[in-house]
Amino acid sequence: MGSEARDSVITVRAETVTDCAAVAALHIESWRAAYVGIVPDHVLAALDVEQRTRERVERLSVSDSPFTNLIAVDTEPVGWVCFGPYREEGHSLGGSLDAQVGEILALYVRSDRWGTGVADRLIEAALAGLPQPEVRLWALTENTRALRFYARHGLRPDGTHSTFRPRGSDVDIPELRCTLIRELGQLG
Repeated sequence: MGSEARDSVITVRAETVTDCAAVAALHIESWRAAYVGIVPDHVLAALDVEQRTRERVERLSVSDSPFTNLIAVDTEPVGWVCFGPYREEGHSLGGSLDAQVGEILALYVRSDRWGTGVADRLIEAALAGLPQPEVRLWALTENTRALRFYARHGLRPDGTHSTFRPRGSDVDIPELRCTLIRELGQLG
């Protein structure tokens, strides 16, 4: 089946609690595929679907969360994007937020769906859902595939660097921030 036929049945919708286990599994699968050679093997091996499912259920249960979680679905979830106001402390969900700037916090697609347009649908939905003229995201510096994808959508490195420490590890991985500045006529 070609990618056009596969994408024609994709819908993008809000994630629900009943989706959490499938989204946690696709999140971990995509990490393990995308981050080989970037994130240490022991960190990737330690990722736990049950733990991630519990965390997702907990986050989705927060009724006043400023973040939106959308999933791409055919017969099951095949991708996920999270977006909202910019987190001023990097990766902290509990820190202060800058509502004047939008952020795409995460975008993951099952590796067997890479290159089929699923990620395009998700990033377009996120950009349409962010009213701010400036949108940022963080990407691992060595994740060249993702950086090329983001650049195609106007999100390019802005010169800001940091490090990302995966939960439960003592590993700091270089990352860089990508930014898109939209004119008023470009807003979703």
